[in-house]
Amino acid sequence: MYVPPAFRETDEAAIHETMRAAPLASLVTATAVGLLCTPLPLLLAPEEGERGVLYGHLARANPHWREPALAESLAIFSGPDAYVTPSWYATKRETGKVVPTWNYVAVHAYGTAEFFDEPERLLAVVTRLTERHEGARPAPWAVADAPADFVAAQLRGIVGLRLPIARLEGKRKMSQNRSAADRAGVAAGLAAGEAGARRVAALITEG
Repeated sequence: MYVPPAFRETDEAAIHETMRAAPLASLVTATAVGLLCTPLPLLLAPEEGERGVLYGHLARANPHWREPALAESLAIFSGPDAYVTPSWYATKRETGKVVPTWNYVAVHAYGTAEFFDEPERLLAVVTRLTERHEGARPAPWAVADAPADFVAAQLRGIVGLRLPIARLEGKRKMSQNRSAADRAGVAAGLAAGEAGARRVAALITEG
């Protein structure tokens, strides 16, 4: 990922927050048959290893886990994003020398993917994923709510993913390269938009 110095995110806590907040990541692996990409929810275990470990699972029928990797795999996490019109810039009124852009937050996590199919480990991963996404519901569903034999059969249809993070790249492009007046104009314009745009506006205001 191309990350100019002005947009580089180095705060590990902020990077981890972006990863946790992304409901769906993309796992990309280079193989002899080409690039393979699988969208999947991932769990971050920051306490494991030097930089943390990612966990998830893929369908057993998915060829992604069977093809030998030619290099590290890449997990892509996308944060808030929004289109930025030049009309919001004070510079537009002053010189007209402006162009559109896009503000966004992204994290790339690299590492060697490991796959496993032990039932106990698979159950632990799907249980943690379920608790993460059901926890805030008024009446959360639990894996234990389903019959044990049904759950066992479902586990036979997936393989687990463990990806120890070797390196992390964080990018937070929030108009840092613009003047204070331009940034204020972008924040105000986005704040008047839909929910996603308002999230980006808040990040600009935070600095």
